Amino acid sequence: MMMSDARTVMVWSAASRHIQMNALPPLTLYVHIPWCVKKCPYCDFNSHEWKNTADWPEKEYLDALRRDLELALPSIWGRRIQSVFIGGGTPSLLSAAGIDRLLSNMRACLPLNPDAEITLEANPGTFEADKFKQFRASGVNRLSIGIQSFNDAHLNALGRIHNTQPARRAVEIARDAFDHFNLDLMFALPGQTFDECRADIETALSYAPPHLSIYQLTLEANTYFSKYPPRLPDDEQCADMQDWIHARLHDARYAHYEVSAYAQPHQRCQHNLNYWQFGDYLGIGAGAHSKLSFPQRIVRQVRYKQPTAYLRQCAENAPIQQEYEVSAEDVPFEFMLNALRLTEGFPIHQFTERTGLPLRAIEMPLRAAITRGLLIRDHQTIVPTPLGRRFLSDLQALFLKTSSPPFCK
Repeated sequence: MMMSDARTVMVWSAASRHIQMNALPPLTLYVHIPWCVKKCPYCDFNSHEWKNTADWPEKEYLDALRRDLELALPSIWGRRIQSVFIGGGTPSLLSAAGIDRLLSNMRACLPLNPDAEITLEANPGTFEADKFKQFRASGVNRLSIGIQSFNDAHLNALGRIHNTQPARRAVEIARDAFDHFNLDLMFALPGQTFDECRADIETALSYAPPHLSIYQLTLEANTYFSKYPPRLPDDEQCADMQDWIHARLHDARYAHYEVSAYAQPHQRCQHNLNYWQFGDYLGIGAGAHSKLSFPQRIVRQVRYKQPTAYLRQCAENAPIQQEYEVSAEDVPFEFMLNALRLTEGFPIHQFTERTGLPLRAIEMPLRAAITRGLLIRDHQTIVPTPLGRRFLSDLQALFLKTSSPPFCK
């Protein structure tokens, strides 16, 4: 056996013994709806255009999701679902009856916390007041609305199917029907000026949303924008926008609790927090990802990406996913990749609870990060510094394939 292989076995052996003595992480459910009316040029998610929504296969897909969930039950038997997130694509394309059936199927198959956060992603171009009230009556208690901008020119450049008026109307409907909702916004858009960025944020704040997710536009591989890049603000302009956004939302009493997430008190997204805290999640639907912990291993699953293949496999009771175990050497990096996104960092005991490894598994990169001023550590928490948050990718990379000694004692 090679030394690296032996070390992996020894590390995982130690991790296994620890995990057997501790409770499994919280478990959440993600449901992927892979269709949208139009594919945005910046989008690298598993979404596929279906222009004629009148004949899209809603019933067949809901059948497949039910079958997918039933097949997954042995892997999560006895575990309670803490939150649900229905994402896409454009989940709000589903009919009110479709959402009701989806949530009924979940409750029939899974023990769902009575106060579980149930989020639905929604596109302003699909908003109907009565339909969204029915979503609420079915059990959806949080909306995440893909506004992106309140500027018509920028919405057009982003390939969105809505303009300013539907965006404003969507927020008004959400505010009337839901106590909890999130607005997704983007900055550093093609041709965007500082004043236009500021106008978008001020418009969003005028509605007092409980939660804001604000992302810098990046050019992702395998998108239209990566092939035909638009002209974006330069690095200095982007930094100015970002700094102003942080300061303005701080003044507006929003807690900046994650890289791109801001929340009013008691309005943090519980589903996303579970990802960042290295919790478990079951993903169902075409292209959905899962991370599931067991007493002796951590498993990742990926459902088949193409909706037609996924539907066919479900209908034929054939395999619908690929699965692999996370190696012991990769576990520390995967934990830190998520946890370091949190502005408040993480409690030290959480590393051991979620990975099964002692903190000395990351002692060398941890010391390097502290020496470089990227992290602060005390006897209770590990927290990224402002410098660490600004250079987050460099900080996370320090924990890739850590070279610490075995931890079998």
